[in-house]
Amino acid sequence: MSTESPHLRRVLGLWDLVLYGIVLVQPIAPVPLFGIAQQLSAGHAVTTIAFAMFAMGLTAVSYGRMAAVYPSAGSAYTYVSRSLHPTLGFLTGWAMFLDYLLVPLICTIYGAITLTRLVPGVPYVVWVVLFALAMTVLNLRGIKFTARASWVLMLVTTGVISAFIVLAVRYLGGGGLVSSLPFYDPATFKLGTVLTATSVAALTYGGFDGVTTLAEEVENPRRNVMLAAVGVVLFTGLFGGLQVYLAQLIWPDYKTFGNLETAFLDVSRKVGGEWMFQSLAVVLIVASFGSALTAQAGVSRLLYSMGRARALPAFFAHLDARTASPVWNVTMMGAMAAAGAMVLNYERSAELINFGAFLAFMGVNGAVMRQRELGWMAGKVMPALGFLFCLSIWLSLSRPAMVMGGVWFVVGLAFHLVQRRRGESFVFEE
Repeated sequence: MSTESPHLRRVLGLWDLVLYGIVLVQPIAPVPLFGIAQQLSAGHAVTTIAFAMFAMGLTAVSYGRMAAVYPSAGSAYTYVSRSLHPTLGFLTGWAMFLDYLLVPLICTIYGAITLTRLVPGVPYVVWVVLFALAMTVLNLRGIKFTARASWVLMLVTTGVISAFIVLAVRYLGGGGLVSSLPFYDPATFKLGTVLTATSVAALTYGGFDGVTTLAEEVENPRRNVMLAAVGVVLFTGLFGGLQVYLAQLIWPDYKTFGNLETAFLDVSRKVGGEWMFQSLAVVLIVASFGSALTAQAGVSRLLYSMGRARALPAFFAHLDARTASPVWNVTMMGAMAAAGAMVLNYERSAELINFGAFLAFMGVNGAVMRQRELGWMAGKVMPALGFLFCLSIWLSLSRPAMVMGGVWFVVGLAFHLVQRRRGESFVFEE
């Protein structure tokens, strides 16, 4: 009989990791932001997607470089703790906790609201419970099962948005497919407005860093995590940019949108009729479920890493002997998503996601700058540019988001200081 204790297993290949990141970010990530980005950029949404792809790509490279140095679970928490300081690492992990906690929560809110509109006879609270229960049950089956479920969700989402692309190309015809105006319209282009809109477009890439939370379950992590992180950003920028480019050509007058949040759905109705409109609405629900599923898997492993390092109670470091999955963390995250969806609204949750996410991004870029073996360009210039871009986005957050995020930080810091006074210290395991 084997007496080996449960541990995370390296069962994921490169494409499993890329898929995980794409599902977390979503192939249709620009869809909810299209109308807002169009208005803020005065008709240059696709340009903001391209700018953001470059900037977030720098941060993705930083994540990949740190994963090569520390190929273990924990992502930004591990990188900052080991490269800068354990307390900074804890606060980075605490920020990531807020970020990843809110992703399944906000997806549960959005999915339940949309389902209530499609099936008004079923109360909102029922959809919340069913949504949270379904993602929890799937994640309890283990990370490999989650990866297979992600494939199914990916196929559904990609199929519908691909149908939109085909219909859009047919609608525009050969002569209307090529234009420079979506990228640069001299009548309305202003660099300041485009840069402001880029801070919103950067949300399109939110979640790419989730691939590094699975570094301890990936084959050849020193190579595959870098490739996956950069690959997810490139796929999101190019595929999402194509969607936005076509939408701009089909509906160039952004001032005539009835509702900015659903502007892309109006475009889909224009090219494919009511069935396309309804199909895309359903896909948005499927995409929300996919994001919730993968985010729940990511945050449960973040908590596992912090529990194993004694930054959180040992409860969080428990792994199921059969599935090698942190089942208690998965269950807790499902319950918190359901409870949070009952009391929080979509808008405030979305703002708080950025508070944690971009603090973590800045921490990872700072950690790369401490790696002496890297050259000047790779170890200083590129991460410094990534840090400054993330800082500019973080400083643009609303005052309520800053206050609520600040309270979260104070609670985390107080917990950490009490823990250190008790004599507990960080213990990292490979």
